[in-house]
Amino acid sequence: MSGNQHALVIGIDIGTSGARAVAMAADGTIVASGATKLSAFSDDHRDPVGWWKAVRAALGGVLKAIDRQRIRAISIDGTSGTMLPVAVDGAPLAAPMMYNDPVSDGAILEAIAAHAPTESAAHGATSGLAKVLVFQAVPGVFRVIHQADWLAGHFTGLYDVSDENNALKTGYDPVARCWPEWIEKTGVRVDLLPDVLPAGVPVATISPVAAEAFGLSRDVVVVAGTTDGCASFLATGADRPGDGVSALGTTLTVKLLSDRPLFAPEYGLYSHRIGDMWLAGGASNTGGVVLAEYFSAERIDTLSAGIDPAVATGLDYYPLTKPGERFPIADPNFQPRLTPRPQDDAVFLKAIFEGIAGVESLAYHRLTSLGGPKLGSIRTVGGGARNAAWSAIRARKLGVPFLTVRSEEAAAGTARLALAGARQAGVL
Repeated sequence: MSGNQHALVIGIDIGTSGARAVAMAADGTIVASGATKLSAFSDDHRDPVGWWKAVRAALGGVLKAIDRQRIRAISIDGTSGTMLPVAVDGAPLAAPMMYNDPVSDGAILEAIAAHAPTESAAHGATSGLAKVLVFQAVPGVFRVIHQADWLAGHFTGLYDVSDENNALKTGYDPVARCWPEWIEKTGVRVDLLPDVLPAGVPVATISPVAAEAFGLSRDVVVVAGTTDGCASFLATGADRPGDGVSALGTTLTVKLLSDRPLFAPEYGLYSHRIGDMWLAGGASNTGGVVLAEYFSAERIDTLSAGIDPAVATGLDYYPLTKPGERFPIADPNFQPRLTPRPQDDAVFLKAIFEGIAGVESLAYHRLTSLGGPKLGSIRTVGGGARNAAWSAIRARKLGVPFLTVRSEEAAAGTARLALAGARQAGVL
């Protein structure tokens, strides 16, 4: 193929409610996008056929808007920890277990707890490894794979390949880059585990069947994908150690790109390997959920207009709706601090903004104290990013440059992996 300056790649994201796809040019510009809801195809979010129909529809929306012969590579992300058992041809053999579906078999959880190192992400009732131990009893099972693996298999015909990010919660060791020796001691059938490739490396060229179905060139490369969380980080444009991304949604999530892996199980903290770097992050219980307990969105907008972010209230809040914190403090009994409450609602709102910003600052300091690089910049996603007063308070508290987010679309992050894979394969 010629004309690489006009080449495009496709990134696909399957989330909890729908699928999105973007076409991205070699310079990172998004040139087309498509989206669809899972509910348009199935009433059951665990229905793999519904997943595939949604992906196909989202991709179709993109393909209508571009010259599909320009496409060089495709990559897919999925929800972390969503697993299903498949036959050799990829046919699902049981209903998938979603990322938040717990395994109730105590013997399985005890086996993992007994053999998995404390820093492994395979601990817990919702881990991928626990789900493999459930699904390995399914008759005729060929592999137990992740959601993104299964969808990628529709483009390659291969249903035994995963990526390092999706495999993390299934027990994969991202430091040694292998399935560890301890994993067999849990009773898992290791022959059912997929082969694992680094995110962003070529897996295979597209199958002739898929190429014909979508009208694509037969030398399109399918690239190892990632989880939806990692894809969302990559979409922002963060790409250097010390780059942080804060998600100001219902809760506060902070992620930091590091030149070394960070593992702190007491905080639920582990690291995804992306290229030569590591993505570490933690989630607090503070965030928009606290604001919503006291103010409507309209009231927040009205009060925010009267806030002077340059002058501190002097109130030392730690905003939570109930006792218990995960990160940057790990304490199930940690008490909220939201007193004294000023009579002026604008001052109260400002103090909550300051409190959440203080938690955010402490979170990044915690990541640094655990071995991560010093915070160098922040990109912000989520609804809270749009509040100018809150942003100014955060900038004052955090003291680093606030950079523009390239995209909030997880599919754009996966497209960035597709770009990397296309370059590695020599098709871009």
